[in-house]
Amino acid sequence: MKAFFLLASSLVFPVIAADHLPPLLPWDGSSQALIKAQDPWVTPSELTDLTATPDYAETISYLKKLVESSPLFRLEVIGQSPQGRDIYLVKASSQPDQVGKSNRPTLLVQAGIHSGEIDGKDAGLMLLRDIAHGGKADLLAQVDLLFIPVLSVDAHERRGAFNRMNQRGPVLQGWRSNASNLNLNRDYAKIDTLEIQALVKVLNQYQPDLYMDVHVTDGEDYQYDITYGFNEPFASLSPNGASWLAQVYRPFIDRQLSRQGHIPGPLVFGLDSLDFSKGLSGSTSTPRFSNGYGDVRHLPTILVENHSLKPYKQRVLGTYVLLEQTLKLLQEQGKALQLAKKADENIRPQQQVLLYKAAEQPDLITFKGMSYEIAHSEISKGPYVKWTGQAKDYVDFPVYWEKVPAIETEVPTAYWIPPQFQDVIKRLELHGVKMTRITTPKTLELQQLVASKPEFASKSFEGRVGVSASFTSQWRQIALPQGSVRVSTDQPLGALAVALLQPQAPDSFFSWGFFHGMFERTEYFETYAILPWIEQQLATDPKLKKQFEEAQKADPKLQKDGNARLSWFYQRSPFYDETYLKYPVLLERQ
Repeated sequence: MKAFFLLASSLVFPVIAADHLPPLLPWDGSSQALIKAQDPWVTPSELTDLTATPDYAETISYLKKLVESSPLFRLEVIGQSPQGRDIYLVKASSQPDQVGKSNRPTLLVQAGIHSGEIDGKDAGLMLLRDIAHGGKADLLAQVDLLFIPVLSVDAHERRGAFNRMNQRGPVLQGWRSNASNLNLNRDYAKIDTLEIQALVKVLNQYQPDLYMDVHVTDGEDYQYDITYGFNEPFASLSPNGASWLAQVYRPFIDRQLSRQGHIPGPLVFGLDSLDFSKGLSGSTSTPRFSNGYGDVRHLPTILVENHSLKPYKQRVLGTYVLLEQTLKLLQEQGKALQLAKKADENIRPQQQVLLYKAAEQPDLITFKGMSYEIAHSEISKGPYVKWTGQAKDYVDFPVYWEKVPAIETEVPTAYWIPPQFQDVIKRLELHGVKMTRITTPKTLELQQLVASKPEFASKSFEGRVGVSASFTSQWRQIALPQGSVRVSTDQPLGALAVALLQPQAPDSFFSWGFFHGMFERTEYFETYAILPWIEQQLATDPKLKKQFEEAQKADPKLQKDGNARLSWFYQRSPFYDETYLKYPVLLERQ
C-alpha cells in the first residue's frame, strides 16, 4: 500500500493508494462542474478536490460562518454526544424561523450516522453554499431543508487512514460506532444512545415529510455509484408513502442522477459471497434501522448507500445531485407526499406484520454488475471472489425480496404498562408515542402473555443481551396500580407502539432485553413445608388429584422425578410467584 501527502487548508493528510481494491471503471460525470475550488466560499473538502474531509472543528467553523452569512439559515444544537460534543442541525428555508410550523414540505437529511461514511456532510456543505451564494436559493422557495452534517460526532473524530479497508476515501475516515461502541443505525427502536435520542427529538419537533439517511455501503463490486432504498410498497406499514417513493421519487431521481453521469441502482445485497450468480437479497428493514423506523412511524425514509469502491469525489457529487434533485421534486410533489403521509397516519389495521421473510420465488431485474472470477488463496486455504473491474450486465437476475409475513399479530386496542417500568415509559415518550396515566388504582380484565422456551442470545449485541420466546395468553383480572400507563394503538404512532410493545416483534423492548426480570424467581419452597401441604390438598381436592394423575400419564418425568413432582404441585399452589414468565405489559382488547 503506497502513501503520499496532500495539503488541505492548514492540515496535511496522508493519502493511501488503494492498490488492494478492485480496478475502477473510468468516470467523467458532468456533476464535476459542481466543484467550485476558486469560490470565496469554497468548502474544505473542495480544496482537496473532494479527496479529503475536514475534521469536526473545521467543519463546524465553516458551517457557522456560512450560516452567519445568509438569512436563509439557522443553526441549532440538538444534543450532545457521549464525549460532550455538540450535535448541530441547520435549518434552511426562505422562512427559517417558521420551519416545522408553516406546513411547507420538509426534507431532513442526516449525514455521518456512521462517520466513516461521511459523503453526505461534504455534499450538504456544498449545496448549502450554493443555496446561499451560488444562485440556488430558489430550491427553498416552497420547501424547507433540515440538515445534520454529522450525527455521530465522537466517531467522526476517531479519524484514521485505515478505518475502512474496503472504501475509497476520504483520506481520513471516521469510525462506524459511537464512543460507547454502539452502532447508531441499530438503535432507533431501543433508543439507548444520546445521538439517536437527539435525532428522534428532531423528528418529533419538526415533523419532516421526507427523511434521508446517507451511508456508504460495502460488499460486492458493481457499476452503480449511488444506491438507495426504502421499505417497498409490497412490504410496508406505510403503503401510501412507500408508493410515492416507488412511483414518483425513484423514477425522477434515477433520471436526474443519470443525466449528470451517475449510475443509480437498487439497494440489494448478494446472497452468496462466493457465488454471485445465485442472485440478490432485498431486505425489509425492522425498526432498529433508520428506514425501518421511518416506515413504522409513517415517515417516508430513504436509506442511501453510496458504493464504497467508487472514489470519494464521485460519491460526494452523486450525493449532491441526489439532495438537490430531491428538493426540486418536493417543490412539485411535496404536497402529494404530505397527503400520502397523512393517509398512512390514519390507517388503523386489525393485523400488523412484525417481520418479513424472503419470498421463495424471485423477482427478475437487469442488474449492472461487474465480472468476477473465483481465485484460490494459499493464505486462507480457500476460494475467494476476485473482481475484475469489467462491467457486466446481468439480465433476468433474481432478487429475493423479504415480502412474505413471517411474524404477524392482532393489534390490541391498547397496552397497559405498570409504573415500575419507567425506563420503557420514558423511551416511549422520547419516541413521541402518546399515552395516558391513571391517578388512582384500577382493576381491568386484560390479556396477559406467558412466555415459554426462552432463548437468550449467546453474547451481547449493541450493548444488550437479546431474548426470544414462545407465548401463550390468558385473560385475568389485573389490579393496575396508580401511575400505570395506557398506550392506545388508535394514534398516528400506533404501529410504532405495537412494534415496541408486542414481545414477538424483533425490535420490541422485550426482544432487546428490557424485561429480563420476568425470567427470574426469588422465592422457593422447602420440602419439609410443601409435602404436608401436598398431602392435605390430595386428600381434600379431588380435582387437583385428578389433574395430577392425568399429568403423570402424559409426562414420564412426573412418574420418576421427585423434584419434578414437587415443582408440579408448587406451580399450582398459592405460594407460587404469579409474575414468573409473565410478560408484564398487558393487552386490552374490545
